[in-house]
Amino acid sequence: MKKLDLTYKHIILYVLTFLIIVLGDQITKVIVDHTLQLGGAYTIIEDFFYFTYYQNQGAAWSILEGKIGVFLIVAVVAIIGIFYYFKQSHAYQKLTRFGLVLVLSGAIGNLIDRIVFGYVRDFIGFNIFGYSFPIFNVADMAITIGIGLVILEVAMEEYKAWKISKSEL
Repeated sequence: MKKLDLTYKHIILYVLTFLIIVLGDQITKVIVDHTLQLGGAYTIIEDFFYFTYYQNQGAAWSILEGKIGVFLIVAVVAIIGIFYYFKQSHAYQKLTRFGLVLVLSGAIGNLIDRIVFGYVRDFIGFNIFGYSFPIFNVADMAITIGIGLVILEVAMEEYKAWKISKSEL
């Protein structure tokens, strides 16, 4: 069994991050649920940034709408995969590990919604150059940022390997 090489500092960071994301996600969803009517909107920055309450029964752009069983299975498989990938990661892969904690937090936040309500509560909206970006929530942001961090670290590692192989020629 591979040792995780986690310091108490990292454990505290990961647990706090997890709690802040999951609780922050659920708290913001409750606030929106109690302050906006379904489909209602509150403009923050005219023609750019707004809150609007939407109950998403699918994924982004309402893909696979109403297929809650699929989403529950995908979420459970993803969570298992995240734990496995975290366990396989090395202590020096700080961005990957933090990114995985963010993805896990977001997955749990949206999984809670799917289990309790049968849909995910979304409320953050942007209109960018006339394009209305899909409405999302705090959990979705955590997932996106987390995946971005993992990709960034993989790209940096690949670049370093490429530089080393190039210098050996």
